[in-house]
Amino acid sequence: MGAMVTERTHAEPKGLEDLYLRHASSAVRLAFVITGDGDLARDIAQDAFVRVAGRFRHLRFPDAFDAYVRRTVANLCTSHFRRARLEREYLEREGARGEPSLEGPDASDGDELRQALRRLPIRQRTAIVLRYYEDLSEEGVADAMRCSVPAARSLISRGMHTLRMIVKGDT
Repeated sequence: MGAMVTERTHAEPKGLEDLYLRHASSAVRLAFVITGDGDLARDIAQDAFVRVAGRFRHLRFPDAFDAYVRRTVANLCTSHFRRARLEREYLEREGARGEPSLEGPDASDGDELRQALRRLPIRQRTAIVLRYYEDLSEEGVADAMRCSVPAARSLISRGMHTLRMIVKGDT
């Protein structure tokens, strides 16, 4: 009885190995024809094989393994190009914006303001940055900080008062 269990264990990998040997090269060729990239084609074919082999026991028609692999390769290629297009569009949009500047609009006043902001308690600093740098409404600040609108309004007001005092040199 122990030998029978061993035979099943060895038969299963042999079955997967046999499927891989029979279908991997055609999956790579199909992916290469679609993508034009050998490395990408191998990656897609391997991913397709792993996905289909992992579901082999649940396939409706196990004899049609090659059809399942072919469909999976085609879907993975489509997904790759869709993802690449979205990445390209995102980079083009971000590139059109230009490089973000770490300096404020007026660098001479920016240092003094940044130093003053650092002296504020973190919640007041956060409220002011959200309100004036991110240009959020008081409701938006409250939502972002997970507090009530009156609490956000108070944080902004107290923070601005403290900033004025710091900039004037009173503290």
